[in-house]
Amino acid sequence: MKRVEVHPGREAVVEFDPGLTFECVDDCTWCCRHGVLLYEEDFEDLASYADLAETTTSFRGQEFVRREEKEREEHVDEDGAACYFLREDGLCALQAEHGWKPTRCSIFPLAVRKHDGAIHVDVRDSAREHCEGLDVSDRRLIDNLEAFLPELLWELDDPDTRREL
Repeated sequence: MKRVEVHPGREAVVEFDPGLTFECVDDCTWCCRHGVLLYEEDFEDLASYADLAETTTSFRGQEFVRREEKEREEHVDEDGAACYFLREDGLCALQAEHGWKPTRCSIFPLAVRKHDGAIHVDVRDSAREHCEGLDVSDRRLIDNLEAFLPELLWELDDPDTRREL
């Protein structure tokens, strides 16, 4: 474990191999096949870009980006569904059209949890199994944590990423 300053005055305890690299690869979209948890600030920001009633759903008292059945075979989960915002070309409509994405999307492939008041980060077990972007580039995760861990995480009481739709 290693403590790394991610943002000024904001440290994370890194629990993954510091040599691990990550870069999204074309046509993977594995992480976009699931419902995305929206922290309160993300939910409010999303309202600037989309109709919340159409694009989100509540589950166990939390808001998520809705999954929807797609009319294609690519970029979908086994049930034929994917994130509401995943376009046919495999790109995120929010990121491509507005330059914004929910915090949980920024975090991937990392898992975040708070322990003894500190933010701890590791690579999700599911990412190790399914994500094609691990160890395919020279972009070390540890050197780019600010891109994966928005400052919002330090303000949350519970940034745990194990919550899923």
